[in-house]
Amino acid sequence: MTRSRTPAPRNSRSRKKPARASRPWLGWLLKLGLVGLVLFAGLMVYLDAVVQEKFSGKRWTVPAQVYARPLELFAGLKLAREDFLAELQALGYRRTPKVQGPGELLVSGSQVELHTRGFQFYDGAEPAQRLRVRFSGNQVAGLSQADGGSLAVARLEPLLIGGLYPAHNEDRILIQLDQVPPYLLETLIAVEDREFYNHFGVSPKSIARAMWVNTTSGALVQGGSTLTQQLVKNFFLTNERSLTRKGTEALMALLLELHYDKPQILEAYLNEVFLGQDGQRAIHGFGLASQYFFGQPLSELRLHQVALLVGMVKGPSYYNPRRYPERALERRNLVLDLLAEQGVASAEEVARAKKAPLEVSSRGSLANTSYPAFLDMVKRQLRQDYRDEDLTEEGLRVFTSLDPILQRKAEAAMADTLKRLGGRKGVDEVEAAMVVTNPQTGEVQALLGSRQPRFAGFNRALDAQRPIGSLIKPAIYLAALERPSQFTLTSWLEDEPFSIKGADGQVWQPKNYDRQAHGSIFLYQGLAQSYNLSTAKLGLELGVPEVLKTVARLGVEQDWPAYPSMLLGAGSLSPIQVATMYQTLANGGFSTPLRGIRSVLTATGEPLKGYPYEVQQRFDPGAIHLVQEAMRRVMREGTARSVYNQLPSSLTLAGKTGTSNDSRDSWFAGFGQDLLAVVWMGRDDNGKTPLTGASGALQVWAGFMRTATPAPLDRTPPDNVTLAWVDPYSGRGADQSCVGAVQMPYIRGSEPPPGPPCGIPQQLHEPVEQVMDWVRGWLEQ
Repeated sequence: MTRSRTPAPRNSRSRKKPARASRPWLGWLLKLGLVGLVLFAGLMVYLDAVVQEKFSGKRWTVPAQVYARPLELFAGLKLAREDFLAELQALGYRRTPKVQGPGELLVSGSQVELHTRGFQFYDGAEPAQRLRVRFSGNQVAGLSQADGGSLAVARLEPLLIGGLYPAHNEDRILIQLDQVPPYLLETLIAVEDREFYNHFGVSPKSIARAMWVNTTSGALVQGGSTLTQQLVKNFFLTNERSLTRKGTEALMALLLELHYDKPQILEAYLNEVFLGQDGQRAIHGFGLASQYFFGQPLSELRLHQVALLVGMVKGPSYYNPRRYPERALERRNLVLDLLAEQGVASAEEVARAKKAPLEVSSRGSLANTSYPAFLDMVKRQLRQDYRDEDLTEEGLRVFTSLDPILQRKAEAAMADTLKRLGGRKGVDEVEAAMVVTNPQTGEVQALLGSRQPRFAGFNRALDAQRPIGSLIKPAIYLAALERPSQFTLTSWLEDEPFSIKGADGQVWQPKNYDRQAHGSIFLYQGLAQSYNLSTAKLGLELGVPEVLKTVARLGVEQDWPAYPSMLLGAGSLSPIQVATMYQTLANGGFSTPLRGIRSVLTATGEPLKGYPYEVQQRFDPGAIHLVQEAMRRVMREGTARSVYNQLPSSLTLAGKTGTSNDSRDSWFAGFGQDLLAVVWMGRDDNGKTPLTGASGALQVWAGFMRTATPAPLDRTPPDNVTLAWVDPYSGRGADQSCVGAVQMPYIRGSEPPPGPPCGIPQQLHEPVEQVMDWVRGWLEQ
């Protein structure tokens, strides 16, 4: 029996073949999907590690903050009301009809009422409090609490004068959420991310809304990024516009929200957001932006100021209120209208805010070019003790001795003098430098490195090495007066021409500035009148090496050759070195290294290093007192007597003019009891100037001292100094009642013997004495 094979239907085969062909395709899809899933998981793990490592650790490198000295108030303080108000303005205090909160002040006649902000100082916290300060003349007449309570002393917060920035030049003042002013958080969320508290890092609703607005308008007018995405972009990524960057941004935003709560994210955003550019320095965070644009702490901002800063987030350069005030005002008012629409602020509050001006300060109060010369000095001193990364990343707080009031007066004196001298040919090419210190502490209180105080280049106060001319002369006379058995202020010197032939055959023949010889003079007159002939003779008698040792003991270590020309100032010093030298003369022979730093704290307020007052006695106070007397006569009757055209004659000061060859350098160094200033003027190319020490540097010095009102020099003699009456023409002892007799200080034992009675002429005194001696001897026999 034969079986027949029934062929399979064609359609059944056709159905099975596609099924077998699709299996490899599905497999590949599954494999690719698994690989993609693994890669995505790996990416997420990597991104998660990046997010947590940076966000949980040290989030920012924060530059060191440098502060000026704090102003300490007490009854009797030498401080004019106008200077006090100028400092309060620099600190960002606002005048108000009624003092209600920190940073506000009210001026009523001679009385100023203010609410201080409080501050964590290196020696403890100063509380915020309301004060009343009463002025009389140029001093504080009374200090009390606003409620009438007695107060011995109060300290204002110091002025922040700059920072030490990292290589990327980012700067910020870190803030916490409890430091933000009213409306800031609500305004930021209303303008930048209304769904902030409802999304998980990415807002589909915001993205859809942005797409719709951009599509209907035909332009990119709105973004869909959340605050979290903006933080991720600024904190982790770049500004590159690409789908890859956008995708990474979204993933990292989700991870950030997974690990951290909304307040942490919001606080990080407030500190990270970019809000402006100050030269090479980037302004990050609302804390720094508040100081930079308004000169006020963030906590004190009002509604219209908050609206401006939030409005600038969209485009800090485009809405820069200093460059584009109209554009910034329009943006600020748009933000204010949005706040009224969303009920964040009332219509009345918004209306008042829109009437307010921008109130932006004229320049950035934290610009690192505010006090460039002083900050340069601080950086150099800090780098002796700290690494660069410590100074630029750890948020150290550096407290300095800069006195903003004296700095401003030094700048004004320099500018006014140069303007007054501007008619002289060549003055426009003259540069300048100035150093102001406290002689008793060695603290540098003001510093100018150029005739342009904001110039941040070559610091002439520290680096310009120039011949000091007659500024060397006090060291010569000090070396002589340390030998009281040989020299006193009324010892005779010969101011006559002479010459010396050196080992190389060259002849040194000094001359006086007036080209005249003055014959026999008193020792003090040689310094007071700055005579070269008598001074050089005295220096040669002492020995040039001995004079250079005295210069070194005054605090200046220089490798000068012992040439006779050094006696007339051929050696070069910088203004800061001259200030060091004169500091010892002003401080009674006690050497005090100049310093600009008081202390350094960590970002959390822990003390790191103090810079204590150091002092070393280098000279006998009696010899220093005699030199000060001669330098006082420089001011009264010598080369600097023109100073009293600007200063009251009752003010006792000491100083010395200096002029180098061909008037290439104009110097003056002088001091009162509590203030020393050194001024240099000259050309950077060492060319001739139309200025002497008296016509140039002295005029700047006098203008500064006129407004700085130093305490008069204390003329109380040390224990080893006695006062004796002398005849001003012969230098011999004289009776106090004699006409013209003057009192001079002497090291005890070196004073002249008592003089004759006034009834006997001086020229007859010796013969009469001889006769009297003969008579006494005859009677004794």
